[in-house]
Amino acid sequence: MTPEQHVQAAETLFRADQSGQQCGLLSLQYPGMTLDDAYEVQNQLIALKLASGRHKIGWKIGLTSRAMQDALKIDTPDSGVLLDDMAFANDATVPAGRFIQPRIEAEIAFVMKAPLAGADCTRDDVIAATDYVAPSLEILDTRILRADPETGQARIVTDTISDNAANAGVVLGDQRHAIDAHDLRWAGAIVSRNGVVEETGLGAGVLNDPVTSVLWLARRMAEYGQQIDAGDIVLSGSFIRPIECPPGSEISADFGDFGAVNISFA
Repeated sequence: MTPEQHVQAAETLFRADQSGQQCGLLSLQYPGMTLDDAYEVQNQLIALKLASGRHKIGWKIGLTSRAMQDALKIDTPDSGVLLDDMAFANDATVPAGRFIQPRIEAEIAFVMKAPLAGADCTRDDVIAATDYVAPSLEILDTRILRADPETGQARIVTDTISDNAANAGVVLGDQRHAIDAHDLRWAGAIVSRNGVVEETGLGAGVLNDPVTSVLWLARRMAEYGQQIDAGDIVLSGSFIRPIECPPGSEISADFGDFGAVNISFA
């Protein structure tokens, strides 16, 4: 893709987000689109959002489970940017019409107290830079059609990355924990919708350890001249499949001793 096409694709996504009307698959419009192209489209999309008055509050990491990587025929996670208008309070209600096709995932959130980046970053660096960890839910949405209506082709990873890794919202639980207070591989959740258990999972589903996921992000950022900043929220990746959230959905994620997170959709 050319720089002009990166900007054009980002503007298409920005309009879809503002209007609530999904656009077509970028992977069809721009055949041969690479991962680097997709991240540059994402950068241009975020630039448009920052210019509209938003500010960055952190990062999300996606495609951390083997099942999701296999489904998209990729062997690496992806990442997106958290912005201030994506933050929802625990027990809040998402207004009707706020999202197009919302889904939720359960994750362990890291909140940082020091910057973190670099190709030589280590696990110990991640631990030292973390202020606390907390239970969380990520709200996903898609500004791109899930499948092309004419060809039936499904979205691929370049579509998802361009669309800010399908990021739409973050809900942090009220509990805060030192990073070494729990074995994060065994920190998990029972996630229910309207009182019915939909999914369960453990932190080990995230690259065998959520700390490894944050380490991946810090190292990846070195390739793009970016870093995790002090105060950033980092969503380390979901350990459950996405759960659809049509209007009237009440989501409860019980993390046991680790805490709880709830969100409703009007």
